[in-house]
Amino acid sequence: MLRTLLSAALLASVPGAHAPGAEPADLVLRNAVVHTGDVSRPRAEAIAVRGSRILAVGSDEDMESLVGPETRVRDLAGHTVVPGFDDSHAHLLGIGFARLDVNLVGSTTYEEIVDRIADAVKTRAPGEWIRGRGWHEEKWTRAPQGAVRGFPTHAALSAVSPENPVVLTRADGHAVLANAKAMALLGITGQTPTPDGGEIIHDAEGNPTGVFVDNAAGLVTAEARTEAETRRALRLAMEECLEKGVTSLTDAGATTEVLDLYRAHASRGELRIRVYAMVAGLDTLRALEAPEIGLGGGFLTIRSVKLFADGALGSRGAALLEPYSDDPGNRGLLVTPEVALLEASREALKKGFQAGTHAIGDRANRIVLDVYEKAMAEHPGVSDPRFRIEHAQILDERDIPRFGRLGVLAAMQGIHCTSDRPWAPRRLGPARVAEGAYVWRKLLETGARVLNGTDAPVEDLSPLENFYATVTRQDPSGQPPGGFDPDQRLTRQEALRTMTLDAAYGSFEEDSKGSIEAGKLADLVVLSQDILSVPADALLQTQVLATMVNGKILYESLHLTRKSHRH
Repeated sequence: MLRTLLSAALLASVPGAHAPGAEPADLVLRNAVVHTGDVSRPRAEAIAVRGSRILAVGSDEDMESLVGPETRVRDLAGHTVVPGFDDSHAHLLGIGFARLDVNLVGSTTYEEIVDRIADAVKTRAPGEWIRGRGWHEEKWTRAPQGAVRGFPTHAALSAVSPENPVVLTRADGHAVLANAKAMALLGITGQTPTPDGGEIIHDAEGNPTGVFVDNAAGLVTAEARTEAETRRALRLAMEECLEKGVTSLTDAGATTEVLDLYRAHASRGELRIRVYAMVAGLDTLRALEAPEIGLGGGFLTIRSVKLFADGALGSRGAALLEPYSDDPGNRGLLVTPEVALLEASREALKKGFQAGTHAIGDRANRIVLDVYEKAMAEHPGVSDPRFRIEHAQILDERDIPRFGRLGVLAAMQGIHCTSDRPWAPRRLGPARVAEGAYVWRKLLETGARVLNGTDAPVEDLSPLENFYATVTRQDPSGQPPGGFDPDQRLTRQEALRTMTLDAAYGSFEEDSKGSIEAGKLADLVVLSQDILSVPADALLQTQVLATMVNGKILYESLHLTRKSHRH
């Protein structure tokens, strides 16, 4: 209804529909390839913007009547415009902190990680905590010396950092590696009890190796971030979003303190992208009376709760129906009891919140679907809860149709497939992978709605890398030929929709953003080439030339054509 009213109040986007004497646009983008995401008009060549909204969409000629003496006209020289990318699952502060901490992404051996920490020690005072993120033992070219169950031990790390406590988070965020100094400061020994839903890896003598999985990772907590660090991380994260064309982001798990930070920035007009915040867990939800929608002029909405069913596949914490192929007897971890998930889902429905539950393994996904089905049946008056499963990575075939039938959204990450798929068969065996791992196409064909995100900083925030992975199911080097399980690829139009309009649907915002239509918010991205038509092997060469949020260009590269003015 909102979009209908706004569209009626503004100008229609069809030729000849502009009202005589209408107020001119503030900005006109012309001579572009515009992929609108609007099925009634999928292509255009010009966009008019007034204030924060799209005024009209059409041909260059259509925009002539909207150009006044003060209108800025930008000739885009044939470049491509798409709706602003909406990352449906990421961790905003995590993106910023990753730029402040030691970057372990791309490391090919444990020795390389040890060297990076040794370099960091040289710049830190004794006793100062060192944080890092991005290690992934499955992507190393060789196993580390003395590895236990494939994981490294702290020995080499402790040798290069005897006086500095070190905590290194695995790429997926579901395991940490701590050195001896950190464990000593935290009082962790071989007698430290393992928390429910977690695992402390021990060596043959019963000593902790330094690796803590899922709920056990909470035992290894570095000193708190300072307020200045946190504000800087937020600023850096927003800058990276704009540089990569991300205009909206679902923050998958915000604590009370983080919510306060977002509210403060929103009230001062300092949020530069739109944030859809999922509150972290039931306790945070209980502290809220009702959803908070459109704070800071539409830049902050708090309307969802993030829950956890299991851990991650790489660290063998994903809860499986059958044991891991490379760890017989292990079926993963349920990090939250089913009864607690049900209680949280009920609370969300009572308060008008959406539930979004992390579930990677097929056992975890089945449990969450069961919980959602029961909770929704108990609250038939809530007609459109849009409950989500975050990741929905490994599914039993019997559960795939339940997403569409129950209206549960599959908030998946295209880039996870090509990142995990080379080693996933070791964990699952080829049959389970083929049946239900990363099955976007199967979900769509059964009527489910798929949202697409990056899970940054677990993966790179780049929507273009994510788009490439989604449409090719290949890694950046083009491997394997034809892609992993190519029958599950999405078309380019489908992929773009999962990253724009369907992502907006996942945050109840499809009437105001996600497509380029008159009346909608002017959140746009200008790209160096047409991602819907260039050869697949050229997709990763696409550059973000400009990012517009709320009608303002907040990022612009040097490659964009010069400004021009019409009088």
